[in-house]
Amino acid sequence: MAKPWPGRNSDISLAVIWLVTGTHAARTRAARAVSAGALRVPEITVYFWVIKALSTAMGESTSDYLVHVMNPVLAVGIGFIGFLIALALQFSRRRYLAWTYWFAVVMVGVFGTMAADVLHVGFGVPYIVSSALYAALLAAVFISWQRTERTLSIHAISTARREAFYWATVVATFAMGTALGDMTATTLHLGYGYSILLFAVIIVIPAAGYRWLHWNSVASFWFAYVVTRPLGASFADFMGKPVTAGGMGLGDGTMALILTIAIAGLVAFLAVTRRDAQGSLARAAEY
Repeated sequence: MAKPWPGRNSDISLAVIWLVTGTHAARTRAARAVSAGALRVPEITVYFWVIKALSTAMGESTSDYLVHVMNPVLAVGIGFIGFLIALALQFSRRRYLAWTYWFAVVMVGVFGTMAADVLHVGFGVPYIVSSALYAALLAAVFISWQRTERTLSIHAISTARREAFYWATVVATFAMGTALGDMTATTLHLGYGYSILLFAVIIVIPAAGYRWLHWNSVASFWFAYVVTRPLGASFADFMGKPVTAGGMGLGDGTMALILTIAIAGLVAFLAVTRRDAQGSLARAAEY
């Protein structure tokens, strides 16, 4: 028997839940139960997870490409400026718009990667230490967010202050995920291929925990959100890095271009169709 949908404030991906329930009735109930209250972020659909994964890989490839074709300090400066512009555009909107939201996510991906790499490359901080530091930063953001707003639900992000906490969390997850991916590939000597397998297995844990162990939906969402970063980064490195470094040799620039085109196409589709706009799944379930 399919597990009931947990309520209006559920944050676990519909795509994941539909895969584990597998019944049309469960899918219909899930779609009808989606809250329309999240005004500044998209609904959590399969599109969300696909673009999120692509953006993590694109951020990794773009960052690595830029720091090798220009002065690293200049590259970080450009990334930071792009990050600020993207957030300014996002905060200038009163509700979710696909192109501003995903532009912000992409720029967080680029700058977050650079921020993580600066500690290791620029200051010689080991990946295991930087991973722990960014994990502590992420925990601090979560604690502050929870104490201030009394909820970590992304379906409750309807104010600028809550959105500020949201983007602070996103930046921390990108930085920590980058450090984690590099740590498994280099410090633990797993390489990029085995790192992909490792994080692919880990990202199943929140779905399984929610489905069979009754894990909290908000915690399950953020668990999955964090793991998409090292998974996407490991994929980008595997495809872009030279064969001598354990990659496929496509090049960071080529990967950045391919991923940018893929993201742009999906975001354009969502901007036109509004498939991920708040309440769209609930309306679709009526037909």
